[in-house]
Amino acid sequence: MIELSGNSLTIEESRRIIYEKELVFVKEEVWEKVERSRAVVDHIVDTQKVVYGITTGFGKFSDILIHPDDVENLQLHLIRSHACGVGAPFPELVSRGIVLLRINALLKGFSGIRRNVLELLLELLNQQIHPIVPQQGSLGASGDLAPLSHMALVLVGEGEVIYKGDRMPSKMAFLKTNLEPIVLKAKEGLALINGTQAMTSLGLVNYIESTRLALLADCISSMTVEGLEGIIDAFDDEIHQARGYIEQIEVAARIRKILNGSQLTTRQGEKRVQDAYSIRCIPQVHGASWQVLSYVKDKLLVEMNAATDNPLIFSEGKVLSGGNFHGQPIAFAMDFLAIAMSEFGNISERRIERLVNPQLNDLPPFLSPSPGLQSGAMIMQYCAASLVSENKTLSHPASVDSIPSSANQEDHVSMGTIAARHAYQIIQNVKMVLAIELICSLQAVEYRGVNKMSATTKEFFHSARSVVPSIIEDRVFSIDIENVKGWLEKLDVHLFLENAIGKKEDYYKNEFKTSD
Repeated sequence: MIELSGNSLTIEESRRIIYEKELVFVKEEVWEKVERSRAVVDHIVDTQKVVYGITTGFGKFSDILIHPDDVENLQLHLIRSHACGVGAPFPELVSRGIVLLRINALLKGFSGIRRNVLELLLELLNQQIHPIVPQQGSLGASGDLAPLSHMALVLVGEGEVIYKGDRMPSKMAFLKTNLEPIVLKAKEGLALINGTQAMTSLGLVNYIESTRLALLADCISSMTVEGLEGIIDAFDDEIHQARGYIEQIEVAARIRKILNGSQLTTRQGEKRVQDAYSIRCIPQVHGASWQVLSYVKDKLLVEMNAATDNPLIFSEGKVLSGGNFHGQPIAFAMDFLAIAMSEFGNISERRIERLVNPQLNDLPPFLSPSPGLQSGAMIMQYCAASLVSENKTLSHPASVDSIPSSANQEDHVSMGTIAARHAYQIIQNVKMVLAIELICSLQAVEYRGVNKMSATTKEFFHSARSVVPSIIEDRVFSIDIENVKGWLEKLDVHLFLENAIGKKEDYYKNEFKTSD
């Protein structure tokens, strides 16, 4: 079990909770912070002090006082009216992450929410009851109001969830698990929905998927180097030490180890003096994207453990309104991640072109088994080109946009959730592009001679060939692309590299590092 305190959640712990469904718990001293904060809210209601979101309306209605008899209705109206998300729901992993991160934020003791509300959220997480949360409709300030409202609906017995793989009304899932919906009290609706947990949860899933994909890109490009009889000298450690970027140095070292013992690589001057940039500059390009991943990781670690609602309740009953719900830091991080992942796709597509273009290699044209009669991989390159071009449009930063809302009271917003959604789509597209590169590189090394491959790439080759057979005749390649994408998603690339080239520190030192 993993302890939640509001202050120390790591990316690795989040991965285990979100992906592996590990249980969570809260220590009693953490509950004491929650209860002290709640006592302040109760005092404000009892004394009818004017405090935003507790005894007033919301947004432009912040100047309207609410009668004590209407406090519960105010919270329910807030949740229902704000639950106006549209579009397809977030993936179940993301929904699970939203619940996790909202619990963690509320446990900090700045939000004035009751213990029993948080305990119900904990039950959702531990019993794997995942809210249906539409993806579209958030401006990213005041946080993720619409998405988090759909999460909050579940607590009052409304909305829908996924439970044990089935979509159903929340009340039905509660019946199956002997849970009871709650009645929200003063401030609790606002505490549940005023935050950045939708964009941050999707950002967390994006980061975890991106680190896997980056390692896969190194493995696949290494096989492409063999397929094109690439010059191994470009990966020499002295070149990369001379520049000094640690991520570039690590990518070059990883590729050297993956290709160790290969008879398909060449030396400079042996067949050509230099390779094209898409081969020669793999460490520089992949390494730069790894730098972005490090930046994204740092921002996520802060936001995962941040108080992001409004107002916040501090010691001695001080209640302050501010703007911690503004998603600008995550918006920037997701825009940056989108660019970095697009570049993995861009350089991969250029390697695909070098594998299939007969003017750029000495392989059969388009890797066709019968050039002219059969097209081989010709249109797979078209598909890759289409995907990377789509990524270029998706990489336009969402964070530079803003639009006023709530009658200009909320006049600058982050669009952070849009940035995270775009990054997610780019990651899915890059998976397809890398799947296409892998299919092409498998065919190329097969022409060159599998027996000449390095031990690591040979193992990778045989594992991949169990998913996609050799191209001996044209077929519906979209099936192959989807199959390879699915295989890449399931492949434990960390374990593969650990078995192939040594312990994790040998292939990436800092992937899930959580403190400096």
